[in-house]
Amino acid sequence: MDNDADLVIVGGGPCGLAAAVSAQRAGLRPLVIEGNVAVSAIEAYPTYVRFFSTAEKLSIGGLPFVISTEKPARNDALAYYRSVVTYFGIPLRQRERVIAIKGGSGNFTVLSQTAGGEKRETKTGAVVVATGYFGSPNKLGVPGEDLPHVTHVYREGHEAFLQDVVVVGGGNSAAEAALDLWRSAARVTLVHFGPGFDKKIKPWVLPDFTNRVKEGLISVRWNSRVTSITPTEVVITGAGEGRVKADRVYVMTGFAPKLDLLRDCGVPIDAKTGIPAHDSKTLETSVPGIFIAGVVVAGYDANKVFIENGRYHGDRIVARLLGQRAPAEPKLSAELDT
Repeated sequence: MDNDADLVIVGGGPCGLAAAVSAQRAGLRPLVIEGNVAVSAIEAYPTYVRFFSTAEKLSIGGLPFVISTEKPARNDALAYYRSVVTYFGIPLRQRERVIAIKGGSGNFTVLSQTAGGEKRETKTGAVVVATGYFGSPNKLGVPGEDLPHVTHVYREGHEAFLQDVVVVGGGNSAAEAALDLWRSAARVTLVHFGPGFDKKIKPWVLPDFTNRVKEGLISVRWNSRVTSITPTEVVITGAGEGRVKADRVYVMTGFAPKLDLLRDCGVPIDAKTGIPAHDSKTLETSVPGIFIAGVVVAGYDANKVFIENGRYHGDRIVARLLGQRAPAEPKLSAELDT
């Protein structure tokens, strides 16, 4: 009982919260440390988002996720995960960034800093890194990307009402942002380096977007890349070479896993896949006592792990901590999250 917690979970997303519930049910003392607010990635979703998965597949800890529609919306999910924290009494410290993890299995010290600048040391027997993707965008790496009218997070189209906007990307986020911006009366140009959208575009989004392009309501520059951004324009090379007026620029190129914390702990990261060295059954990394959960397990391939299967990672971690056999991984349906 010398430690402050048996298990510190870095990251308060759904998978981190689920791991805390698993630990509590096993009689362990978890503590969740979140750099922002609980489920901050969902909080940052566009206001119109509706999940692809059903509420049942997004629920954790057996707590029912009750909604009146088939698929939950962003606000439904925020309300549900708030109720998870309060119902299970999950120890949660928000707006506190973990800086480093020191020590070894059974005797770790988690160093963190609050939003107010207070530095903390938390003693724990084991650590779970469940930091997700949000907050570490895949940047274009071009001049002007850090200008104030450029963003890597999309919320809603009203801010671009009657303005010229450029959306960069070829996935669901880019397509849906472009459509929402058009419906908010923005003048939209989409730029993507490929000849068309990514293969995993939502089936109901593609015809909507294609029809808007055919009608001349949304402009597209396929096989094109952004080379620089100015306060008023986006410079493009490739098939759609030229300069496009832009009052706002939305870079919808996805996010990369946050791996610095693991790397600093001595966990090798595969250069090609971005996957931390770990046991696929127990989710323990090559550094004893340090585990991973959620999308970090998948490295750069964000389409392999999401709430639907990541919510079970805590069970496998707890089994390892208790010296039990890891439970079988549930079969994953064809549905994804958002």
